[in-house]
Amino acid sequence: MRRIRLGTRREIVTEKDHDERQDGGTAGWQNGPDASVQEGESLGKRAAAELKAILEALIFASPEPLTPKAMFRLLDTETHEDVLAALAELKTDYEWPGGLALVEVAGGYQIVTRPELHDWVRRLFHERATQKLTVQALETLAVIAYRQPTTALEITGVRGVNTSGVLNTLLERHLIKIVGRKQIVGRPFLYATTREFLIRFGLNDLNDLPKVEDMAEALGFEAPALLVERTPGEELLPLEEPEPEEPENTEPGGSVH
Repeated sequence: MRRIRLGTRREIVTEKDHDERQDGGTAGWQNGPDASVQEGESLGKRAAAELKAILEALIFASPEPLTPKAMFRLLDTETHEDVLAALAELKTDYEWPGGLALVEVAGGYQIVTRPELHDWVRRLFHERATQKLTVQALETLAVIAYRQPTTALEITGVRGVNTSGVLNTLLERHLIKIVGRKQIVGRPFLYATTREFLIRFGLNDLNDLPKVEDMAEALGFEAPALLVERTPGEELLPLEEPEPEEPENTEPGGSVH
């Protein structure tokens, strides 16, 4: 019996909706083109709000910062202009005080907890063991960040100690990578920071790094001169050996005094 009632109700509602649609269509026609324009604007606003909601969900669910290129690929049915407009509106929404923030990191976007609330959020993860970098690893990472690409020997020259073990640790953590070899004798590896480094330290790009002098002043020590100076251009190995100089010609029969 219940199914029959539901079926009957559905038919009644359908007929009622059909009548209302007909009446609405006639009313809309009687009201003229202004009503159609207003209805179109209303639909446009609803579509824009839905697109913004979808974009917010994608950024929140993404395990890595979601780049505009990835947004365009995922929302391939939308124009780039509409996606960027929805992103701009989303940024405005997150400017209001709240528990979450929309930040630009490593060329993409993430929804994260606000820094001032980190102490509270850590209470959720008090049992989770965190692997922190040692002071030696942080020093080595700083040298690479400010002088990249750089070699292990150049890092040792700044820090004054062997860094081979620390470099392996940073490579395992995916904070640095090998980007090539320096064109000098021995062809040593060149190290540089990774995208994971930008994400871990909340940087959009390397231009967001604080100046070495400002960081040293804030920490209360003098920055090493080798760290302040930028790495000079790569020295290329000579392709050919220099030709030996020819001896000076002497006159035939001349005597040497």
